[in-house]
Amino acid sequence: MSARLRLSIRTRLALVYGGVFFAMGLCLIAVSYAIVDHSLSPEGTRAVVARFAGSPGMLAAPPPGTALDVAPGDGPGPTGVPGGVQLLLTDVRMDTLHSLLWAWSGVMVLLAAFAGVLGWLLAARMLKPLRDITGTAHRLSVANLHERIGLDGPRDELRDLADTFDGMLGRLDSAFASQRRFVANASHELRTPLAVMRAQVDVALDDPDVTRSQLLATSRVIRDAVDRCERLLDGLLVLAHSERGVDAAEPVDLADAATRVFDQLSAAAARRGIELRPSLRRAPVRGDQALLERMVANLLENAIAYNLSPGWVEVETTRLGGRAWVKVTNSGPRVPPGQVATLFEPFRRLSRDRTGGGRGAGLGLSIVRSVARAHGGDVAAAARDSGGLTVEVELPAA
Repeated sequence: MSARLRLSIRTRLALVYGGVFFAMGLCLIAVSYAIVDHSLSPEGTRAVVARFAGSPGMLAAPPPGTALDVAPGDGPGPTGVPGGVQLLLTDVRMDTLHSLLWAWSGVMVLLAAFAGVLGWLLAARMLKPLRDITGTAHRLSVANLHERIGLDGPRDELRDLADTFDGMLGRLDSAFASQRRFVANASHELRTPLAVMRAQVDVALDDPDVTRSQLLATSRVIRDAVDRCERLLDGLLVLAHSERGVDAAEPVDLADAATRVFDQLSAAAARRGIELRPSLRRAPVRGDQALLERMVANLLENAIAYNLSPGWVEVETTRLGGRAWVKVTNSGPRVPPGQVATLFEPFRRLSRDRTGGGRGAGLGLSIVRSVARAHGGDVAAAARDSGGLTVEVELPAA
């Protein structure tokens, strides 16, 4: 019931305008009434009546033939003012005050009605930006998130609201576009190994004279495709976990995490002729230990995978002020500086072929950025003039 009786903001503004004007009008009437009442009171008119009574001829006898009814109190009063004159002034005072009160009341009724109508019209004009914002919000869908309000005018609260809404639309548009790219790329990455597995199985089933060696070769191809799907799904799960945020924070030293990752990857680096150059100093942070170790592992795996043979990888952890740093620098082919920022997007590689190389799904640096931001930090990368990449992760120190 209360929801149905609730007035619109436009009606409430109009009532407020009219009410304020009416209250100010009542105050004006009260002040005017008090001034006129004081001016026509006996105290206010005593001097005027005294002058009137003392003027020559003012109290002279009336012309012959004029009938006057003289009341018992018509003689001079204590102040020397005739009582009849004082009664006359009292009647004039009362008539004047009544006329003033009725005239002001009529004027106030008309002005209050005019103020209400004017307030209704002004409220409609003032609320037009809000109607524009509401109309845009009603029209929006995933297909037209590019629309903007674009409110012009002075920098006031409504302009700030419209600009904030436009900024939100821009972020939503970017997020939906990124989601669409992510779904399309994930579908492509999964479709490719599945197509390989299906092709290998179909070839083996269609060949009645298939040999054991051929089945073994087919099995190895299928196993590689399964491994690729597993790596992709594992990366997607880690990415989703990191974007959800940190559930429980615990003390983690990035130097210890880097040491454990070194132990895991040293054999793979040695096989490719890549030298690992650690420079590990304490870098304590608070966060999810599994995610932070995965972040460091992805940095090192990328530095090893996208490197020359022979080559090198430098890893540095340190604490500077209130920040903890992980810096990974590797040798390798030259990276175009304009493409460095795109490496942090999911499924993005320097190669035009998204599936080429067989060196992962392109989620490594995306996971690094997501984990860093989930812990209140960020990541930056820069291409080296001689080739390779420098990636720095900055996190709040514990």
